[in-house]
Amino acid sequence: MKAAVYRSYGPPEVLKIEEVEKPDVPDDGVLVQVHASSVNIAEWYGMTGLFLARIGNGLAKPKNIRLGADFAGVVEAVGKGVSDFKPGDEVFGGRNGAYAEYVTARKAIALKPANVTFEAAAATPTAGITALQGLRDYGKIKPGQKVLINGASGGVGTFAVQIAKAFGAEVSAVCSTKNVEHARSLGADHVFDYIKEDFTRSGQKYDLLFNVNGGQSWSAYKRVLKPDATFVLVGGPRTPLIGPLSLLLKVRVGMLGASQKFAFFIAQFNREDMNILKDMLAAGRIKPFVEKTYPMTQIADAMRHLGAGHAQGKIVVTMGANGKR
Repeated sequence: MKAAVYRSYGPPEVLKIEEVEKPDVPDDGVLVQVHASSVNIAEWYGMTGLFLARIGNGLAKPKNIRLGADFAGVVEAVGKGVSDFKPGDEVFGGRNGAYAEYVTARKAIALKPANVTFEAAAATPTAGITALQGLRDYGKIKPGQKVLINGASGGVGTFAVQIAKAFGAEVSAVCSTKNVEHARSLGADHVFDYIKEDFTRSGQKYDLLFNVNGGQSWSAYKRVLKPDATFVLVGGPRTPLIGPLSLLLKVRVGMLGASQKFAFFIAQFNREDMNILKDMLAAGRIKPFVEKTYPMTQIADAMRHLGAGHAQGKIVVTMGANGKR
C-alpha cells in the first residue's frame, strides 16, 4: 500500500509517498481502507523537528517515519474479537500513521454519520477531541458562562466555537478580518477582529478563555478574566524549538499567586469521545469546515499550507488512486 513517510526532519519536502507493508487485521481491531485524512499542527511539529518532537522520536532522525492521526474510510476486515463493527461500515477515528491507504484501529473509532462526507469526518477527530476535552474536562464549561475563543478560525478553534455553543455558553471569538463572518456563522455571539481591535482592552470579563492562538502576556489575558475564571492553553506562537511552550512558560510565571485556574493538556483519543463527536455531527451541532482538499500525492503542499499559519478550518488529504475516491 502507499503511505506518506519522512526519513529526516525538515520542511514539507521531506514527505515522500512510498510503498509500505499493508497492516494485518488485529484480533481486537479493524482494518480500514482510508478515504481521507487531515493535517494537524502536531504533525507539522513532528515533521519539522520542532516542539521538542525529537525527544520522543529520535534526535537525529525520526524513529517512527509515519505521520497522520485522523482517518475516515470503510472497514475492510474485522478481528475475531470484534463484534461492534463489520466489513463495509463507514467509520472515522484517530490512529498514528493515517496518511496511508490502510490503517488498523482499535479504540479511537466510531461509525461515520450518513449525513457527513468522508472529508468532513476526517477533519473531525483531532481538532474535535481537542476542543471537546479542553472545554469540558479542563475548562469545566457550564451553560450560561461567558467563553472567549482566542484563535477561532483554525481547525480546533472552529470546533471550539461550536462545541461551546452546544454546551450553552455565550461565545466570543477572536479572529482576523477575513474570518469574522465565518465565526458568526459558526454561532459566535460576539466576534473580535484582532487586526482592528485588542480584545484584552474590551472591558469584557470571561469565565473561560480557550487560547488556541495568540501570545499575549499574562497581564493582558488577566484583564479579560474573572477572578475565578479558567485559562485553557491549547496553542500559541510557533517559537523555534519549543513551539507554544514559550507561551506556557510565560503564562505560568505570570500567574504565580493569581486566583484564576490554568490548564495545559494534550488531547487523548478514546471511543467514548469519538461517539460524542459522532452524535454531534449527526445532529448538526458541529459542522466541520474544510478549507481545501489535496490528493495524497500533494501531501507536502497540504503541510506547507498548514505551516504558513493562515489555514481556515481544516485541510484534508484524500487517499487512493490519484488521491481520490
